[in-house]
Amino acid sequence: MSTGRLRIAATPLGQPSDASARLVDALKSADVVAAEDTRRIRTLATAVGATMTGRVVSLYDQNEATRVPALVDEIRRGATVLLVSDAGMPLISDPGYRLVTACVEAGLAITCLPGPSAVTTALAVSGLPSEKFCFEGFAPRKHGARAAWLTKLAAEARTCVFFESPRRLADTLASAVDVLGPERRAVVCRELTKTHEEIRRGSLGELAEWAADGVLGEITVVLAGATPRADLETLVAEVNELLADGARVKDACAQVVSAHPGAPSRRELYDAVLRARG
Repeated sequence: MSTGRLRIAATPLGQPSDASARLVDALKSADVVAAEDTRRIRTLATAVGATMTGRVVSLYDQNEATRVPALVDEIRRGATVLLVSDAGMPLISDPGYRLVTACVEAGLAITCLPGPSAVTTALAVSGLPSEKFCFEGFAPRKHGARAAWLTKLAAEARTCVFFESPRRLADTLASAVDVLGPERRAVVCRELTKTHEEIRRGSLGELAEWAADGVLGEITVVLAGATPRADLETLVAEVNELLADGARVKDACAQVVSAHPGAPSRRELYDAVLRARG
């Protein structure tokens, strides 16, 4: 059985001092360091005082498929391969998935050194609900695909986190206003953990207006989940309970609608109550 292994390691988002002691040790001891950008990992290693004695190879989207077989063979022969991306956790909208799945299929050992992630960092500072969330990777580039993607998010009740290029942020937020409405809450996190970190909270309408003049830096967006819309049948049942206690139809409808954000209009509920009563 091979004594080799693949080690997946998270790297700092911006501040080298966020590097864990385990990451520093792994950089020093790895036989091979597979990095999204070899220059960046050498810069980080220098900053944290880690002298890399192993071979450093590039592993990015365009060459990952061709690199994987050789890396798997090295692990089979007993090497420790350290997988790192430019910032944050590999595989999370970063290279590494092909290498990990190839190691899984080959029955090779895989471990992970946890650490920084722009996804959870943005979620933590957003001020939006975090007990349940979804991650959508990068927003689609083309307008039509982006609109279709936003339409699917229209009813998503969980907080949503996604990445966006600073060049496309204004267009994406403008599309979000068109599809989701200007009042939906969101947070734009720019340059997380770096010197010029900026956290912008507001409605989609406000954020789209802010981004229209152009934005620089790494961008992570946190989008509030949709307000659950109570189904009409349930609302009619609540109205009928109030009617049984002596309330007027009009007043009961107003009370139920006010208690359910995102509910149908009072007129729509009123008409549904009348239809149900025959």
